[in-house]
Amino acid sequence: MIRAVFLDIDNTLLSFSGYVRQTMRAGFQRFGLPPYEEAMFPVFERINNALWLRIERGELTFEELQKIRWDLIFRELGIAFDGPVFEAYFRDQLHVSAIPEPHARELLAYLSEKYILCAASNGPYEQQLNRLRLGGMYDCFRHFFISSRFGVQKPDAAFFDCCFRELREDGLDGLTPAQTVIIGDSMTSDMAGGIGYGMHTCLYCPDGRAPSAQGVEHIVTSLEQIREFL
Repeated sequence: MIRAVFLDIDNTLLSFSGYVRQTMRAGFQRFGLPPYEEAMFPVFERINNALWLRIERGELTFEELQKIRWDLIFRELGIAFDGPVFEAYFRDQLHVSAIPEPHARELLAYLSEKYILCAASNGPYEQQLNRLRLGGMYDCFRHFFISSRFGVQKPDAAFFDCCFRELREDGLDGLTPAQTVIIGDSMTSDMAGGIGYGMHTCLYCPDGRAPSAQGVEHIVTSLEQIREFL
């Protein structure tokens, strides 16, 4: 029987991709850069995903990512601009960004009536909490498991050790990974971490693409589908 549900934030509950497009468009205009074009987004996505994969592997820190991310992106786009300056703008705007994924609020309202909900995210603690507040989602959660608070990232087992320790201290004595499910959009972070820890798993892929989804129990293209098994 499922007792607790872990939910990723970015591109699961809140649209990080939508935020990036919005902020690149506004930021490029603000700093007098070439106008944003949709073909620029895949460049951001590829470089950003590669950097986060290095963080998940322990090869890079979040602080190091912030120093190099936009320099790498601008270099590939052929734009001459100070990457750290744009990074500071990017992060300031992210702190107040809350673009919901379709049906996210409805799903949380439904799940919160049945399970203990836990936000499980790699990112800065205060930023992620503020975005959940702005998105009208904060009150649905009982626990906020954010990597900067623990000092370790998903999919590291140590991240989940911290989560389960806190849940058990909160009165869920005897809680096992088999009594939990993790919902997220990342195979390398959410699904790999959940599978490795013995949790049930649900991959959210609204574009319908789920490469290398081996071992994942549920794959959904809409958050509405989660009601079918939870």
